[in-house]
Amino acid sequence: MQQYQLYLDVTVFGLLGLMGFIALWITLERLFFYRRVETQIYPHIELLNIDLTKHLTTLSTIGANAPYVGLLGTVVGILITFYEIGQNDNLETATIMTGLALALKATAAGIAVAIPSIMAYNGLLRRVDVLQSKYRAHQDMNP
Repeated sequence: MQQYQLYLDVTVFGLLGLMGFIALWITLERLFFYRRVETQIYPHIELLNIDLTKHLTTLSTIGANAPYVGLLGTVVGILITFYEIGQNDNLETATIMTGLALALKATAAGIAVAIPSIMAYNGLLRRVDVLQSKYRAHQDMNP
């Protein structure tokens, strides 16, 4: 059963690591794009919106689902712990608490990925709003 716990950790933390990497990549790519975007070259605001919001849905999805991936890892880890306790007929408190504590690390990792992802998403949405406002102001000043 220890083998399942090892595979569980590798799978959950690998997936969360991948999600965190993608979230970081999207955040940096968007920040660099927003820094150099010229709103006045777009003929219509909807074309600007398409470019500004590219990949933001993925970032939001990562932020919303990372805690669930961690929670799934925790639930499966708890199931493995209870199974081992049942098979070994071992009701020592230390064994139970150690298994549960190790299972909870997946939830913590999921939250650790989700919080910065959602913060980045909200910050990028604010930048989108600012750039849209600049576009509208430029259009109003130059009819």
